[in-house]
Amino acid sequence: MRIIGGSLKGRAIILPSDYSARPTTDFAKEALFNILDNEYEFQDLKVLDLFGGTGAIAYEFASRGAARVYSIEMNRDNARFIREEASRLGLRNVTAVHSNVFDFLPICKEKFDIIFADPPYALDGLQNIPDKVLERGLLHPDRYFILEHGDEHSFSDHPAFVKEKVYGRVHFSFFTSEKA
Repeated sequence: MRIIGGSLKGRAIILPSDYSARPTTDFAKEALFNILDNEYEFQDLKVLDLFGGTGAIAYEFASRGAARVYSIEMNRDNARFIREEASRLGLRNVTAVHSNVFDFLPICKEKFDIIFADPPYALDGLQNIPDKVLERGLLHPDRYFILEHGDEHSFSDHPAFVKEKVYGRVHFSFFTSEKA
C-alpha cells in the first residue's frame, strides 16, 4: 500500500502482518483522488475520515495539503497505528480519534469540506450511514460525503445522491448536503 499523490507520493505504508482492516485498493484510491483533484483544491480543506482502518485515505488527503484530517477508528490498535504512521510520515495535520463512528457523529461540532466513510462492507446498517452523516449537518453545503461500499448496496434513490463510481468491486457513492 502506498500514498498515491501529493508531497508524500510513492511513500509506502507498511501494515503489521496481523492488521485487521481492509484497505481501499491503490487502484480505487487513485481513481477516487483523480475525481477529487478535478473538483477540489486540497489546501485548507477540513476532512473527516470515518472508519479510518489503515489511515490510507487520511494520509492521502494530508499528503495533498488538506489543512486538517480527522480519522475516526473504533479499533484501539488501528487508531494507534494511524497515529503512529501519521507521525512517522510527518503528517501533523492528521488526528486519529479512537471512537465508534456512531458515538462520534452525535458529539461532533465541526463542519467538513469532505466526509469519507469506508465501513466494513458487511456492516449491519450500512444502508443508513448516509442519513446518519447528513442529518448531523457536518458537511458544508455543496461538498461531498463519499461512501465506499460493495456492489450489494445501491444508493441511487437516496435524495442526496449525486453519483456513483465503480472500480472493480469497490463502489464510491457521492452525496451532498444540498442536491445540485
